[in-house]
Amino acid sequence: MANYTAADIKALRERTGAGMLDVKKALDEADGDAEKALEIIRVKGLKGVSKREGRSASDGLVAAHVADDASGQTGVLIELNSETDFVAKNATFVALADKVLGAAVATGTDDVAAILASDLDGRSVQETIDETAATLGEKVVLRRVARVSAEKVSVYLHKVNKDLPPQVGVLVGSDAAGAEVARDVAMHIAAYSPAYLTRDEVPAETVESERRIAEETSRNEGKPEAALPKIVEGRLNGFFKESVLVDQAFAKDPKKTVGQVVAETGGAVTAFARFRVGA
Repeated sequence: MANYTAADIKALRERTGAGMLDVKKALDEADGDAEKALEIIRVKGLKGVSKREGRSASDGLVAAHVADDASGQTGVLIELNSETDFVAKNATFVALADKVLGAAVATGTDDVAAILASDLDGRSVQETIDETAATLGEKVVLRRVARVSAEKVSVYLHKVNKDLPPQVGVLVGSDAAGAEVARDVAMHIAAYSPAYLTRDEVPAETVESERRIAEETSRNEGKPEAALPKIVEGRLNGFFKESVLVDQAFAKDPKKTVGQVVAETGGAVTAFARFRVGA
């Protein structure tokens, strides 16, 4: 019988994120040698990559980086997915996220395919992800990447569970004056998930669709024909107040809109990005 302890099993599980049964089998096969068992887990994991392709990776983490550049600052936000929260909090997975984030920063793009094809320590980012996934025994996916450039970029990462890495990430681009409230705005965005910065960003077809729905709903409710235009516009404004950042009631002071709070600084918010893991 192989010579290893419960502590050895725990240590190897923490290093790999692999299931207890897989760890015990690997230690048995390696006669208790932890390094050899680690190699066995990785090899078996690589063989299983294709089998994991159809599995869902809806857990994971978000990570962000902000750096100065010639025009001000640029922030990069990534979402790296795993299958379970057990792997999401694993040190190996977290370290992989840092490497992938670094590669995303270095490429200067938010194109996931281009980032996956880029070099990371002598191999592609995709190959690095696959090798780590083999060790972890789960499907790992770089789901999306966002870049925000502005005079100032603020970042907010939120943990939905204190025992897990951040799963909500926000970047907010602003001018220097707007930066005074940009972190508060980022926290607001994390909570209220606006889809657009301003009304001008809402696609015309979306506005027309919302207008049509509002009109049909009002007619079905038996509203007076003469009152329809005003009712429809009111409901359309309700859509804007829900979906457009500057029109939303500010989380810290609901009597003001986000736009009003930013305007009071004399500055402006120019862009934002928000990711929630799996959403």
